Amino acid sequence: MKKQIWRSTTILAIRKDDVVVLAGDGQVSLGPTVMKSNARKVRRIGKDNNILIGFAGATADAFTLMERLEAKLEAHPGQLMRACVELAKDWRTDKYLRRLEAMMAVCDKENSLILSGTGDVVEPEDGIIGIGSGGNYALAAARALIDRNDMDAEAIARKSMKVAADICVYTNENVVIEKL
Repeated sequence: MKKQIWRSTTILAIRKDDVVVLAGDGQVSLGPTVMKSNARKVRRIGKDNNILIGFAGATADAFTLMERLEAKLEAHPGQLMRACVELAKDWRTDKYLRRLEAMMAVCDKENSLILSGTGDVVEPEDGIIGIGSGGNYALAAARALIDRNDMDAEAIARKSMKVAADICVYTNENVVIEKL
């Protein structure tokens, strides 16, 4: 019997004009079947809800990592970069965490970061992040639109997520947006 693969998610972060927007679609697919169309993959965390997090990959794994990140933020208040680096170290070296399959986009007012299970903490030079099945489609659309003066960060995110949903069968138009 062929193993069914869970596929889901387009997460997009955009930083423009001192505003940070994190958007995520709502689709969760198992093989050729849409299992859920309104999943919430974007959240606020931190003591003051001033950190945005979006996750792609296995949901239970992502929630485990989100809880670990919250613990790191409590240990290093106001230091998102340090908390993310500490989480990435644990994620890579801990026997249990190493098996978790997820990626995260994490943003606060100053930083936009991609965290992966290989120990990567990447800060994109243009402030735009795209992860998940449709992440590259949304990322390309956002990069094409970022210079438009008539579009703010949220408008760019919405349009880019629509482009991804039109191309990627694992992405839908039920978009959740959080903004700082």
